[in-house]
Amino acid sequence: MNNEIEINTNKQVDENMYDNFYFFKKVSLVDKYNFYDYMWMMIEWGVSISDALSSVSNKIRNTFFVSKIHELKMYISSWDSFSKSMKKMPMIFSNSETAIIESGETTGDLHTTFLKLSEDLKKIHNLQQKIKWALTYPLIIFIFLLIAVLIVLTYVIPAILPIFDNSWVELPFATIMLINVSNFIRNNSILLIFFFIFFLIFFSFFKNTQKWKLVISNFILNFPIVWNVYRNYILSIFASNLGTLMSSGVPVVKALNLVSKAINNIEYQELISLISNEVSKWNKITDAMQELDKNGKYFTPDFIQLFSVWEKTASLDVVTKKISSQYSIEVDNSLWNLTKWIEPIAILIAWFFVIWFAFAIFWAILKVTETVS
Repeated sequence: MNNEIEINTNKQVDENMYDNFYFFKKVSLVDKYNFYDYMWMMIEWGVSISDALSSVSNKIRNTFFVSKIHELKMYISSWDSFSKSMKKMPMIFSNSETAIIESGETTGDLHTTFLKLSEDLKKIHNLQQKIKWALTYPLIIFIFLLIAVLIVLTYVIPAILPIFDNSWVELPFATIMLINVSNFIRNNSILLIFFFIFFLIFFSFFKNTQKWKLVISNFILNFPIVWNVYRNYILSIFASNLGTLMSSGVPVVKALNLVSKAINNIEYQELISLISNEVSKWNKITDAMQELDKNGKYFTPDFIQLFSVWEKTASLDVVTKKISSQYSIEVDNSLWNLTKWIEPIAILIAWFFVIWFAFAIFWAILKVTETVS
């Protein structure tokens, strides 16, 4: 009977999946931590999981996520556990989230597990927002600079070009370069637009591949200031996720493997996998970190020292919270140093184009004026 119910439920889910078309099939961190937060409150007040899911679906604005919550409710109504239902939606719920929920079900402390997940995702979201806000100002400068350059090349240069064509004056090299670039952009504008669209489409498909992730990882490694921000961000997430998993009862080796999958960097994924292999041989985490990262490039000495405190005192929650908080502060400091360098560089590039345009145009006009005189 249960099998028949499950088959019918799966058929209903499959039919519902094709009833609606969702342009953006994405669930943000905000949607997820709100979901876990609502679930914690509902269960804390004594509401059943099925009724809590119905109530939560009315508060989530992401229609795609709402449809997945309904699917989750259907799976649970067919006597699947919450974690087993989550495993059927790997694009929505990560392996680490599923493992934490599964541990909460085993210990009978599911509502506290929802609260932990909500707090951890909020921390990750706040870190990401800080990085985005820090890079917003330089990005705005580059966008306005690009718009200004395109306006000059497509409208200003063609307007004054007849003056140079009829003067029979030998133009400076900077002016010739400016005119050639302007002609290229105007004559190939449609081709450039198609190339830009093709690049965006190609990037959207290519960005999630292993090859692209390796390229990005190598790129970040070659920029020390950027690497400091990124490393502190990863270490904060690493400590937070590992602490949540292990405090929920997940074994250390499995927790390390799940954390490695949650970190979107190939270098760290490979390194944490090697650490997990060493820990499975009864070696300490800190010993494995020091052995595999002898130069302290990926795990800083103070990070390893704080982890050694946990191994000696077994106070996991306190240590991981302290590490996560400390490296969140380090991210703020690193971002300040990064923006301190990015802003002058952006202004310098803007001044380069301004001087180039001014020099190319006014020097050519000066030579034409001298010839006419």
